Amino acid sequence: MSRIQLALNVSNLDESVAFYSQLFGVEPAKRRPGYANFAVAEPPLKLVLIENASEAGTLNHLGVEVETATEVATAESRLQGRGLETETENKVSCCYALQDKVWLTLTALKGR
Repeated sequence: MSRIQLALNVSNLDESVAFYSQLFGVEPAKRRPGYANFAVAEPPLKLVLIENASEAGTLNHLGVEVETATEVATAESRLQGRGLETETENKVSCCYALQDKVWLTLTALKGR
Protein backbone atom coordinates (compact mmCIF):
# COMPACT_ATOMS: atom_id res chain seq x y z
CA MET A 1 0.00 0.00 0.00
CA SER A 2 1.31 3.44 -0.83
CA ARG A 3 0.19 6.59 0.96
CA ILE A 4 0.93 10.28 1.00
CA GLN A 5 3.53 11.40 3.53
CA LEU A 6 3.09 14.91 4.87
CA ALA A 7 5.91 16.22 7.08
CA LEU A 8 5.20 19.39 9.03
CA ASN A 9 7.43 21.63 11.12
CA VAL A 10 5.80 22.31 14.51
CA SER A 11 6.70 24.57 17.42
CA ASN A 12 5.54 22.28 20.23
CA LEU A 13 5.63 18.55 19.60
CA ASP A 14 3.56 17.58 22.65
CA GLU A 15 0.72 19.96 21.73
CA SER A 16 0.82 18.89 18.10
CA VAL A 17 0.74 15.19 18.99
CA ALA A 18 -2.27 15.80 21.25
CA PHE A 19 -4.08 17.70 18.47
CA TYR A 20 -3.42 15.18 15.69
CA SER A 21 -4.21 12.24 17.99
CA GLN A 22 -7.65 13.75 18.52
CA LEU A 23 -8.08 14.72 14.87
CA PHE A 24 -7.29 11.28 13.45
CA GLY A 25 -8.27 9.14 16.46
CA VAL A 26 -4.88 7.37 16.61
CA GLU A 27 -1.74 7.68 18.68
CA PRO A 28 1.68 8.15 17.06
CA ALA A 29 3.18 5.05 15.46
CA LYS A 30 6.65 6.32 16.38
CA ARG A 31 7.79 8.97 18.86
CA ARG A 32 11.35 10.19 19.42
CA PRO A 33 12.78 13.45 20.80
CA GLY A 34 11.62 16.22 18.45
CA TYR A 35 9.87 13.74 16.14
CA ALA A 36 6.59 11.85 15.87
CA ASN A 37 4.78 10.09 13.06
CA PHE A 38 1.24 8.85 12.63
CA ALA A 39 0.22 5.96 10.39
CA VAL A 40 -3.37 6.95 9.61
CA ALA A 41 -5.50 4.29 7.92
CA GLU A 42 -8.29 6.58 6.76
CA PRO A 43 -7.44 8.68 4.89
CA PRO A 44 -4.25 6.76 4.00
CA LEU A 45 -1.66 9.17 5.38
CA LYS A 46 1.74 9.13 7.03
CA LEU A 47 1.83 12.35 9.06
CA VAL A 48 5.28 13.32 10.31
CA LEU A 49 5.77 16.06 12.90
CA ILE A 50 9.22 17.60 13.28
CA GLU A 51 9.80 19.99 16.14
CA ASN A 52 11.37 23.06 14.56
CA ALA A 53 10.11 26.23 16.26
CA SER A 54 11.79 28.63 13.81
CA GLU A 55 9.94 27.02 10.87
CA ALA A 56 6.68 26.13 12.70
CA GLY A 57 3.62 25.98 10.49
CA THR A 58 5.56 25.24 7.32
CA LEU A 59 5.86 22.17 5.15
CA ASN A 60 9.02 20.15 5.81
CA HIS A 61 8.47 17.80 2.85
CA LEU A 62 5.76 15.98 0.94
CA GLY A 63 6.22 12.47 -0.30
CA VAL A 64 4.71 9.18 -1.30
CA GLU A 65 5.58 6.29 0.98
CA VAL A 66 5.85 2.84 -0.62
CA GLU A 67 6.57 -0.56 0.88
CA THR A 68 9.65 -1.76 -1.02
CA ALA A 69 12.96 -0.55 -2.42
CA THR A 70 11.86 -1.99 -5.78
CA GLU A 71 8.93 0.45 -5.83
CA VAL A 72 11.35 3.33 -5.17
CA ALA A 73 13.57 2.22 -8.08
CA THR A 74 10.52 1.85 -10.35
CA ALA A 75 9.38 5.37 -9.47
CA GLU A 76 12.85 6.74 -10.17
CA SER A 77 12.95 5.08 -13.60
CA ARG A 78 9.48 6.40 -14.42
CA LEU A 79 10.36 9.96 -13.38
CA GLN A 80 13.66 9.96 -15.26
CA GLY A 81 11.91 8.48 -18.29
CA ARG A 82 9.66 11.54 -18.28
CA GLY A 83 12.67 13.84 -18.30
CA LEU A 84 12.57 14.82 -14.63
CA GLU A 85 15.83 15.25 -12.77
CA THR A 86 15.95 13.07 -9.65
CA GLU A 87 18.23 12.66 -6.69
CA THR A 88 18.55 9.22 -5.10
CA GLU A 89 19.48 8.22 -1.58
CA ASN A 90 19.89 4.54 -0.78
CA LYS A 91 20.13 2.96 2.65
CA VAL A 92 19.97 6.33 4.47
CA SER A 93 19.00 6.71 8.10
CA CYS A 94 16.07 9.12 8.22
CA CYS A 95 13.08 9.52 10.50
CA TYR A 96 14.49 6.78 12.73
CA ALA A 97 14.41 4.21 9.91
CA LEU A 98 16.69 2.93 7.13
CA GLN A 99 15.26 4.05 3.79
CA ASP A 100 15.75 4.29 0.05
CA LYS A 101 14.51 7.57 -1.46
CA VAL A 102 14.12 9.35 -4.76
CA TRP A 103 13.69 13.12 -4.62
CA LEU A 104 12.35 15.79 -6.91
CA THR A 105 12.73 19.45 -6.01
CA LEU A 106 10.32 22.24 -6.83
CA THR A 107 12.84 23.54 -9.37
CA ALA A 108 12.42 20.25 -11.28
CA LEU A 109 8.68 20.97 -11.51
CA LYS A 110 8.85 24.62 -12.66
CA GLY A 111 6.95 25.23 -15.85
CA ARG A 112 5.12 21.90 -15.64
